[in-house]
Amino acid sequence: MEHLVEHMRAARHSPHEPRCGVCGKHCSSFEALRDHLGAGGSTLPMAAGCAGEFAARGCKLCLRVLAGAAALRAHRDCQLSRTPPTARLPHQPQPPQGGGGRALALGCKMVGAGSDGSLDVVARVCVVDEQETIVFETFVKPLIPVTHYRYETTGIRPEHLLRDGVTVKSAQRRVQELLLNGEQPWKARTSRARLLVGHGLDHDLDALGVDYPGYLKRDTATYPPLMKTSRLSNSLRFLTHTYLGYDIQTGHQDPYEDCVAAMRLYHRMRQQRHPRRGGGADEPAASAEQAFPAWRQRELERMTPEELLQLSTPDYHCWCLDD
Repeated sequence: MEHLVEHMRAARHSPHEPRCGVCGKHCSSFEALRDHLGAGGSTLPMAAGCAGEFAARGCKLCLRVLAGAAALRAHRDCQLSRTPPTARLPHQPQPPQGGGGRALALGCKMVGAGSDGSLDVVARVCVVDEQETIVFETFVKPLIPVTHYRYETTGIRPEHLLRDGVTVKSAQRRVQELLLNGEQPWKARTSRARLLVGHGLDHDLDALGVDYPGYLKRDTATYPPLMKTSRLSNSLRFLTHTYLGYDIQTGHQDPYEDCVAAMRLYHRMRQQRHPRRGGGADEPAASAEQAFPAWRQRELERMTPEELLQLSTPDYHCWCLDD
């Protein structure tokens, strides 16, 4: 029984989890791995050796431990630069395009409504493709009166919405057309409908009045490896600084920049180096009781921890499986 308990303890992990490049420890999230390696400024006492190795030859963005200091100096894949300002003026909507790739990123900016301006209503929408090209962008005329334009962060003025804004219904229809890619809403499947990338997608979709299947969403705010160890969300600004190496949202916030940051985070997570197996978007991982009923206990006892690890699947859809 002791042997089985030891094996099952190893089986609680999944090969999709972030792992320490020094000791091989499994971590529930990249933040937990950062704490383990001392990349966030604090080091766990039991991980002092790993932290020392990481300080000498580890990348603080992707958290990989490289072969040596020379390999670390040559490693520049992770450091990205802030997207340059686009040529358009802030009030000029982009002409609709088709969009390339399997995924699209959505970003919205909200202004305030209600007596105290605390009610979020959508006033600007941007959609970009996987090549970071704008496929749709426009200002939106809210359905109810705006009481706070939040100009310090949004850069939106009343004339932007009055002169250049489209109706919420029009923006909603265009976003749905791009996402469904010719598929009927009630028949959306990954074969034709596009994956939707973003940060806080439910909030943006609710503001637009768009309903989209959960298995097609890729939300950087709720993706477990990118969340805090407390299972709370990190801000997009924090994730971009920590894992992409540049800063966003430093002045007037452009939804295009948010879309690009979310898409880059999605690509980085999708390219993680671990086994691509099991846990498909339409196939929830089986529980231990379902996969190994009582009559298969002896089979479990004969397995090594590594064999059990290969059978394990995460309790979420790992983005590496999108490949």
